[in-house]
Amino acid sequence: MIIPPIGGLGGGLPVNPAEALAHGGQPGAAGAAGTAEPAGFGGELTEAISSLEQTQNSASSASQALATGTTSDPASAVVTVQDAQLAMELASQLRNKATEAVQSVFNTQV
Repeated sequence: MIIPPIGGLGGGLPVNPAEALAHGGQPGAAGAAGTAEPAGFGGELTEAISSLEQTQNSASSASQALATGTTSDPASAVVTVQDAQLAMELASQLRNKATEAVQSVFNTQV
């Protein structure tokens, strides 16, 4: 059984160890053969930031079309802008939680 990716963050992860070994023991290796998947955490982070940037760009063009009156569906433009806002809020909260976690690790007394 493969766990589907969440929010476009890479390929699914194998649930049992046998599937993990069958896919080379690499998380994300369970994806389709021949596809170029990012390597490791850095690649996944780069992909997520690129996706966020695309969302922001589409929201910008949708809001511009809404302001100039060139859009045929104002509701979809508003939904696009709201999606971009929620994606940015999520990214901000993830950044804040990661920062708190790193500070907690650095403040741990050994």
